Amino acid sequence: MDDDETIERTKDSARVDFPCANCGADMTWDPAADALSCAYCGNVVQVPRAEGTIVERALDDAGSAARGFGVELRVARCANCGARVTFEETSTAEVCVYCGDANVLAQEANRNVIRPESLIPLDVGKADVEASFRKWIGSLWFRPNDLKRTKDFRAVGIYVPFWTFDCHVESNWSADAGYYYYVTETYVVRVNGKSQVRTRQVQKVRWVPAWGERADTFDDCLVLASKGLPEELVGELGDFDTSALLPYRPEYLAGWRAEEYQLDLEGGWNRAEEFVERTQRGRCSGDVPGDTQRALRVENRIFDVRWKHVLLPVWSLQYRYKGSPYTVLIHGQTGRIAGKAPLSWMKIGALAVGIVAVVIVVVLVAQG
Repeated sequence: MDDDETIERTKDSARVDFPCANCGADMTWDPAADALSCAYCGNVVQVPRAEGTIVERALDDAGSAARGFGVELRVARCANCGARVTFEETSTAEVCVYCGDANVLAQEANRNVIRPESLIPLDVGKADVEASFRKWIGSLWFRPNDLKRTKDFRAVGIYVPFWTFDCHVESNWSADAGYYYYVTETYVVRVNGKSQVRTRQVQKVRWVPAWGERADTFDDCLVLASKGLPEELVGELGDFDTSALLPYRPEYLAGWRAEEYQLDLEGGWNRAEEFVERTQRGRCSGDVPGDTQRALRVENRIFDVRWKHVLLPVWSLQYRYKGSPYTVLIHGQTGRIAGKAPLSWMKIGALAVGIVAVVIVVVLVAQG
């Protein structure tokens, strides 16, 4: 963490344990049981889901938000990808859960970060994740054959930080609307040394000014606040069903990792604003009448912006092939997989040779 970053110990950041009422061991969140579970005696405790309120705050209201995760944690900071991922004090930080780099430094968690307003609990268990990974890795094309026998991998469930933004937008647009019309043109060609007059239809565009306005609402526009997760893989995972968000409770973090956001609220809104403006431009373009358009100008008024800090569940799975690390992500709500895998250049080369051979045969048949 930065030297000038203020760290405050508050009542909310005191250590919170979830001891089992039967044996006294620490309970952890069990996605399969959808409850707190004791690994020693099997005791299961349901976490109340109806308590609390999910608060959406005005854009300038960050000072009143609660701070920290509400449970005493430490953070592993990765020197390679920069992620800051929590781990319990009873554990040790060995490698980065995102990139697999061993150059991680244990630090105190930042108790001054904005506390999540809500989260979606991990709903996909580790056994399902490992089974899905084996199925996924066995279905890949142009990969080394021995990749299917990969056994050395580790899956870690992580709550990934996101910002969500709601807003209203009023857009005014103007453009030149183009309408196609056709004219008949006469031209001359020479056929067998003789001139022939022919006609053809030529497309033209009639430009007329156009303008309009529209009003739209954005709800739960998600912005990734993680520094360790590759954005392209997160995008491949697909959307989260934010209607399943529950008020934040530290019980959901018991036994799991949570990343501190690296993109702050201001940076998150900057990205969301760019998305809103890009989306509105596309919508206004669709409102322009005619067959084509030019000189589109859009003026947006964005107002009533509200935000939440949320945690969304992702499994990060790392495996190694011939010494190189590879990362696979599993959607913690839907189970969808997105990941990287080595290519088999031998298979790719064989395919290229096969294509060339087919082309040669086709050419020889055509000539023969």
